Order: sequence, then C-alpha cells, then structure tokens
Amino acid sequence: MADIISSHPHNELSRRGLLFVLSSPSGAGKSTLAGMLLEADDQIAMSVSVTTRPQRPGEVDGKDYHFVTGTEFEEMVADQALLEYATVFGNRYGTPAAPVQKSLEAGQDVLFDIDWQGTQQLYQRAGEDVVRIFILPPSLADLRDRLESRATDSNEIIDSRMQRAASEISHWDGYDYVLINDDRDACFAKIQNILTTERMRRSRQTGLIGFVRDLVAQDLE
Repeated sequence: MADIISSHPHNELSRRGLLFVLSSPSGAGKSTLAGMLLEADDQIAMSVSVTTRPQRPGEVDGKDYHFVTGTEFEEMVADQALLEYATVFGNRYGTPAAPVQKSLEAGQDVLFDIDWQGTQQLYQRAGEDVVRIFILPPSLADLRDRLESRATDSNEIIDSRMQRAASEISHWDGYDYVLINDDRDACFAKIQNILTTERMRRSRQTGLIGFVRDLVAQDLE
C-alpha cells in the first residue's frame, strides 16, 4: 500500500507511518483505550468510519462517524473508496481511504477501532504497515456486566452482542498482540509500549540507510 506511506517529522530518522488496529468484542473496552491513546499521543489520529447506522444522541457527524445512506455506502464500495468494510448487526461500516492517506502524508499514524473482518481486509491491503491488537475481557460474565451497565441496549441486543463476542474471540490468533483488559491502566500501558516498539522497527526507518551511509562516510574522511 505504497500510496499511503509517509514519514514522520518527530524524529531525526524518517519512518513509514503505521496503521494501528484495536479490536475487541463490544464492551471489552477498546473504545475507552482508543480514547486514552488519542489523548496521550499526538502522533496518532483516529480513522473515522462511515456507517449506515442511525446517528445516536450525542454523536457528531464527521467526528464519531460519517453517517451515510445505504446508497452512498454502495457507491463508495463500487468506487473502491473504502480500505475495508463489513456489516455488523444489520448496519454497514467502512474505512474511507482518502482521510487515511491524508493523515499519513501529514506524518501521523492512524488508529483503527474495527472488528476482525475489517482487520483482515486492512491487512490484505496494507499488511506490512498494519499492527493488530486484540483486547480480551477477563471473562464473559464481566463482558455482559459491562454491556448491561451501559443501559443503552435491550436484553435482546445484549444477547446478540454476547453471541457475536464468542465468534469474535475465536479470531484472536489473527492478531499480532493479544491483551486481557482486566486492569484498564495496565492494559493501556502495554498498548503504549507496543506502539513505541512498532514505531522503532528497522523496516519502518526509511531514513536509516542514508543516516548510516553518511555516518560511515564521516568515519572515512
């Protein structure tokens, strides 16, 4: 996916940006952890998905999601304007390619809050630039308690989410890292450590060859 590769200005050595994926069953805490990461790190920007889901109270179009009609969504699919897309609980979700490219060109990594289907598609499109983290709840009972404490869904919807959770968890081995969110702050610290490490991978340091060449040349002078 070379067309969305860029370098970061924050380091002497330029590097390729990365696509940082957080996935989890609904209620396992990935959205909270994503928010914490965005607040703590100004070198990463959130990918805002398009969705056909109705806008909920308090949500802001263009910030939480880009809300579109089914027809508009189909047009984006036909135009290959989405990096990934999936249908979840009868609603469609997708990642617009253009904003991702713009963010990386500005020297920012991009954070994705998507499910395993979207992650798989994204990895197929941009494997070497994708870092995949799956967040597990400490138990299914804890997961249900979290969903019920939201007080935003009916029991029928919660039951559906729990059934889907089992399916999502079965795909844990399709991720680079798997974390258990039994302590939010500890889990967040691990996410930060992963991001720092992945940013420093030699394969992403596009300025390293030139730096080493100049370093050796200095020694020969």
